[in-house]
Amino acid sequence: MKGMMRFGLVWVTLVAIFGLTVPAEVFAAEEIKIGVIYPLTGGAAAAGRELRAGAELAAEIANNVMADLPMTMAKNGGVKALGGAKITLIFKDHEGNPTVGADLAKKLILDDKVHGILGCYHSSVTKTVSAVCEQYGVPMINGSSTSPDLTQRGFKWFWRTTPHDKWFTKDLFELLKGLTEGKVKGVKAVQKKDIQNVASACENTEWGSLVTEMIKLFAEEYKYNLRKTLLYADKATDLSNEVRSLKAARPDVMLFASYTSDAILMIKTLKAEKIKAKIIWGQDAGFETPEFQKTVGDDIVGILTRTVFLPKVVEVKKLAGQVNAMYKAKTGNDFSGASARSFTGLQTWVHVLEKAGSTKPADIQAAANAIQIPGSELVVPWAGVKFSTTGDEIGQNVLGSGLIGQYQKDKDGKLVLEIVYPFDVATANMIYPFAAW
Repeated sequence: MKGMMRFGLVWVTLVAIFGLTVPAEVFAAEEIKIGVIYPLTGGAAAAGRELRAGAELAAEIANNVMADLPMTMAKNGGVKALGGAKITLIFKDHEGNPTVGADLAKKLILDDKVHGILGCYHSSVTKTVSAVCEQYGVPMINGSSTSPDLTQRGFKWFWRTTPHDKWFTKDLFELLKGLTEGKVKGVKAVQKKDIQNVASACENTEWGSLVTEMIKLFAEEYKYNLRKTLLYADKATDLSNEVRSLKAARPDVMLFASYTSDAILMIKTLKAEKIKAKIIWGQDAGFETPEFQKTVGDDIVGILTRTVFLPKVVEVKKLAGQVNAMYKAKTGNDFSGASARSFTGLQTWVHVLEKAGSTKPADIQAAANAIQIPGSELVVPWAGVKFSTTGDEIGQNVLGSGLIGQYQKDKDGKLVLEIVYPFDVATANMIYPFAAW
């Protein structure tokens, strides 16, 4: 034993003195620490729980061998390129506050010595956290923030897997266009004049403000009359004045960007004011959380939401069904857009680390810029994950895509989200027009 200890000391000394090169696997990390910053309290806590559970499930699959899952990260029992090192997630709660998020990022980098960051859901928080990562040269993968601006800053240490709001909002206007062309399943062609007038209400944050700009952009491009746009204070306690202002515009189509508590209050207020819009659409977020569905109940039948994952995807993608079953056993809920995207974000981290074979930031950076994950490995119905390294959207996944779902009742009277867009994967006839409360 003493001889082995002496050998070890001699080896370390030789390395120190002569700078001998050592294979990476000799000093393979025992664990890979990923800081995960999500809203675990506050108005978006419901989504935060979904986000956390999605990332945790991905880490569980990556850290163990699950041979029945047709995905690379389920085969290795850790990061194979780093000697089987396990993923450790260090969760922090940003409370929906950009300043808190930035402070947490610094602590994770300087105190916890994380190898990278995953987060942050709120685009405003992702903006400040990514700036900290850029300052310290620490890689950050974002799975769930959709402000287009985030990948238009030319950052070198930031990558986003999810499609952003420009794509999602264009999908909505393509749905409206499809309505006028008779492309929507179960609906005869609608005259454009019947859905011509549009109004929107979005929360007054980084995300909500940019959604509003996207709505303005596409309303003009697709030649719809945008009768009213308003921004309201997030975490509102009363939206009566805002809803009355929308009602006065007499819109055919109403568009919203709200987190959970605001989405619930908005729908309750719309009902109280007896709004009679033909289409009501939410930008995911609060419009898809389990709490939204359970609290508002049957009053959301006919409402549309954009997303990247719907439980109906499991009918056409076996892997999605397998992982969704694991998630449901863990949480009692199906995957949502939020949890599926956080799962995919952590999965992307695993693929990047395998390609890098190192935890050095520069090696991770190079791997992220070269990675391509095939769509067959993902639970979301995308063509894959591949990040842009040139042009106006550095770090944006160019292979993502969106879905639009509609709340309906199934044959057993259970509330479900049916796919209505893209048209070629629609799982049910669309309810049109929205039935007045």
